[in-house]
Amino acid sequence: MCGEGLALDERALRCPSGHSYDVAKQGYVSLLPGNAHTGTADTPAMVAARAAFLDAGHYRPLADALAGLSTGTVLDAGAGTGHYLGACLRDAPGLALDISKHAMRRAARAHPRIGAVVTDLWRPLPVRDGVADTLLNVFAPRNAPEYRRVLRPTGRLLVVTPRPDHLAELTTPLGLLKVDPHKSTRLAETLHPHFTLQDTTTIRVPLTLTPAEATTLITMTPNAHHLPEAELRARLPTSTPLQATAHVHLTLYTPT
Repeated sequence: MCGEGLALDERALRCPSGHSYDVAKQGYVSLLPGNAHTGTADTPAMVAARAAFLDAGHYRPLADALAGLSTGTVLDAGAGTGHYLGACLRDAPGLALDISKHAMRRAARAHPRIGAVVTDLWRPLPVRDGVADTLLNVFAPRNAPEYRRVLRPTGRLLVVTPRPDHLAELTTPLGLLKVDPHKSTRLAETLHPHFTLQDTTTIRVPLTLTPAEATTLITMTPNAHHLPEAELRARLPTSTPLQATAHVHLTLYTPT
């Protein structure tokens, strides 16, 4: 609203100008402006599916890779349930940002040093200049100017994007959304000139999933907005395990 600093006063965040934002009983605070559109936010069902799938350890190699590259104060833009942010925290605090209040309810409980804020990543972030050592961006929107602003000059941006063959064994047979084959090129264009690419690692995670686990995986993604769960279940085998492979790029950027 005004850009002034917020301080925690009992169960609310307040600024010197008198603006006040209540902290929900679940531990998160919403700093969304009144005219924000939340149509693409994760639903309660999507959040529950994501928590179940990630907490089961299916994507642990990705979480471990992020943790190995993270340092200091960590900000997660598009944090979802806070799963990856919690894995990256050591002694410093972390801040989860997401447009879904349902996700932030989970993130607020994912780790004792996580603060959870509902906000729109495409707008100016409610974060001070140069306070984050590491910024995570896992399958989430990329607001390059704002990410550069909130990172320290010595900080790092860790971006996770799906490769074109990500979960291909499920995508084609089930008619799911496909990954843009030019996604890596568009990513580079989006982040230039605010960031400089330092390194890219390809992470491959083989998955053996029951039909129920495959349903959980698919319904935690944007496919949930396009494919009703009942129709998805009808397309899946009833008992045969499914083989799939998660293929992602983990790219390290530093501020330009």
